[in-house]
Amino acid sequence: MTASSSTPTPTPSVAPDRAAIVAVARRWIGTPYRHRASLEGVGCDCIGLVRGVWREFWGDEPEPLPAYTPDWAESGGVESLLAVGRRHLVPVAVAAAREGDVVLFRWRPDVPAKHVGILVAADRFVHAYDGAAVVESPLGPWWRRRLAAAFAFPGLAEPTGAPASE
Repeated sequence: MTASSSTPTPTPSVAPDRAAIVAVARRWIGTPYRHRASLEGVGCDCIGLVRGVWREFWGDEPEPLPAYTPDWAESGGVESLLAVGRRHLVPVAVAAAREGDVVLFRWRPDVPAKHVGILVAADRFVHAYDGAAVVESPLGPWWRRRLAAAFAFPGLAEPTGAPASE
């Protein structure tokens, strides 16, 4: 089984389950926000949080992190984050996302998705954002309106045939 047509599913270094992913994501809470960083307790951005959880279970990251500025989505207009999710994670319908899944957000309907977090409950997620730290937040109406896609980590769920965005 592959996460995409060209990328083989990595073998986890530790057999993960959803509870373990949630526990690791929550362990990052309080890590200061640092653009492009991904070191628990030291600093990370939203992408760095997901990268850190990936490394915990799957080892090396599946591809090098490209250079990106804080305004990368607005300036480029390309769905880079969505494309990476499709290459290395398993698309699930947003409505079917479960704890341990990665969720992507877009600030406005006309801009690419540029924020990511990890569901820790049906109505809560862990994420990092500029000016703060890694936090656990309610997945309330404001965030739900901005949900762009959801993905499972490899080995946690089979593809549902649903599109990666709704």
